[in-house]
Amino acid sequence: MPGPYNVKRIKDSDLCFSDSVKQNTPASKTKSGLVLISKVSDNSCDNPILPGLPDDVSKHCLALVPRSDFPAMGGVCKKWRSFIKSKEFITVRKLAGMLVEWLYFLTVDAEGNESHWEVLDCSRDKLHQLPPMPGPVRAGFGIVVLNGKLLVIAGYSVVDGTGSVSADVYQYDSCLNSWSKLSSMNVARYDFACAEVNGMIYAVGGCGTDGESLSCAEMYDPDTDNWTVIESLRRPRWGCFASCFEGKLYVMGGRSSFTIGNSRFVDIYTPKSRTWSQMKNGCVMVTAHAVLGNKLCCMEWKNERKLAIFNPADNSWKMVHIPVTGSSSIGFRFGTLDDKLLLFPLQAGPSYRTLLYDPNAAPGSEWLTSEIKPSGLCLYSVTIKA
Repeated sequence: MPGPYNVKRIKDSDLCFSDSVKQNTPASKTKSGLVLISKVSDNSCDNPILPGLPDDVSKHCLALVPRSDFPAMGGVCKKWRSFIKSKEFITVRKLAGMLVEWLYFLTVDAEGNESHWEVLDCSRDKLHQLPPMPGPVRAGFGIVVLNGKLLVIAGYSVVDGTGSVSADVYQYDSCLNSWSKLSSMNVARYDFACAEVNGMIYAVGGCGTDGESLSCAEMYDPDTDNWTVIESLRRPRWGCFASCFEGKLYVMGGRSSFTIGNSRFVDIYTPKSRTWSQMKNGCVMVTAHAVLGNKLCCMEWKNERKLAIFNPADNSWKMVHIPVTGSSSIGFRFGTLDDKLLLFPLQAGPSYRTLLYDPNAAPGSEWLTSEIKPSGLCLYSVTIKA
């Protein structure tokens, strides 16, 4: 799981989008001369999205606007902003062939003191820092991407020397470049597994307020902004992670209070029947993982020179050698972009570069180096299509 991070408040000129619009901000000029709109206008919901056009045509027109202009569009009126925030907006963008992948990083400086979220836009040549996330600094949180939004879920924080486990959930809207708070979970937890399955978010296991291992699980419905308790695991599990394959939730890695050492059991939840099943062919002590296509890529702590690839179609594993020189314990964080796997080294140094793995390349050409890298060491990376 990602470690703790801090965020710094930044200037308007440093925001992800140079023409971002803030609500409830007096109209003024930035250093670049851009004018900020004072607030979202109170246009009636009965007014058309674009005068003289049916709303379905207007929605298609808005969906064709470049992604970097979305925050400014959200400041035009409430109806525009509501549409841009909606799941329908992403759907219309997809139908229009306009979805674009942007790569987001949670990075920390070399000393491990300051960290922040940043984004690499579609131009691939410039990093932009995101607005700071609300809430206290935390560790052991979960991260899920859904409908063009990034959710940071629960975790552990220390405020004024007192530690506490959180059930809070914060959402970053990648289209509007803004954070908001969602409904809290039923159970506060950290070091748990979470993933999106069929448009729902699942949180499983972890550690609770007293540090006890948890077996409970719950599901979040973004349409109702509500968390619902589902059937628990057969045994407590913490330090695990989750992925979605073929409409099912796969929970791997971590430990259970009922076993000695790390668990190789894979817990599989089927939403249709609302039941759990198990298989034994899992992985242990995973330091990085990412879903690439219909397969899971993992790196285990005991062997950081090989990529373990899981195929859920036949529950098989394939080992791929990582062509890295230098320290055998360099360690990586994973990211995905354009159906390729990015490996970001966890050590700084001139000889360490971002590796790129292309599973569809010709034999012998699967590995390349990439110029893509965060401004600091990568704690976590996600790709958001919007």
